[in-house]
Parts: sequence; C-alpha cells; structure tokens
Amino acid sequence: MEAESQRHKGRDSTISALNGAIEAVNLAKEVSSIPLAKAVFGSVSIVLAMIRVSLLLVFHRSITN
Repeated sequence: MEAESQRHKGRDSTISALNGAIEAVNLAKEVSSIPLAKAVFGSVSIVLAMIRVSLLLVFHRSITN
C-alpha cells in the first residue's frame, strides 16, 4: 500500500513539474521580442504538453489495469 502511495506522489510531482515547465516556457514566449525565439518556445511548449498528455494516459492505464 505504501508503494502505491509513493507511486502516486511521484506521478503527481511529475505532472506538476511538467505544468511548471509549460508555464515557464509560455511566459518566456510572451516576453520574448525575437520572433524566432517565440517560435521555438511555442514548439517546446507543444512538445511538453504532448508529453504531459502521454504520461497522463500511461498513468491512467496503469491505474485501471
């Protein structure tokens, strides 16, 4: 039971870290005045969001199985 609790905390911290990274990249995109940097930050934000969604699916499948 304790191992499951630790896994849950690990999942929460991973998703929280991804959310923080996405917010930081979006903020950098907003304050940047260089168009190329804005494009890169936008791309990085999209990739991080896709990783977050993928992890949520993996976590959901591991819970339901």
